[in-house]
Amino acid sequence: MAKGYDTHQARALALQAIGKDLARRAKSKCELTGAAGVPLRAYEVPPVGGAPDLERTLLLSEACHDVLEHPKRLAGRGWQCLAEMVWSDFPAVQVVAWRMLNQLAKTEDWARDALDQVVLDDEVEAWAKNTK
Repeated sequence: MAKGYDTHQARALALQAIGKDLARRAKSKCELTGAAGVPLRAYEVPPVGGAPDLERTLLLSEACHDVLEHPKRLAGRGWQCLAEMVWSDFPAVQVVAWRMLNQLAKTEDWARDALDQVVLDDEVEAWAKNTK
């Protein structure tokens, strides 16, 4: 049990080390919703590799982080910002927005419409489809 805890702590410290760069890139706002003045957390976009990578990590609000951890909570028109964020210049944002839109498309017409218009680079699309 101690080994798992130590591994978790080491990863948390590594994420903390890129925290300033994340905050600077995100301008201290949620990278999916643009929410400012809310608690933010680092989110590693799966699949995660060995060490945390700034290019595969997002700074997200607690609400976004919670929905990504519990996808069944994702519902409603309140997530229409994703239709714009899927066009972000930053691949990790595109990947997460695309994944969330796919989940929403099961019940939301606007999400299906947004996905019909999306064209991702081959590499980004492969990453978006690889959730393991």
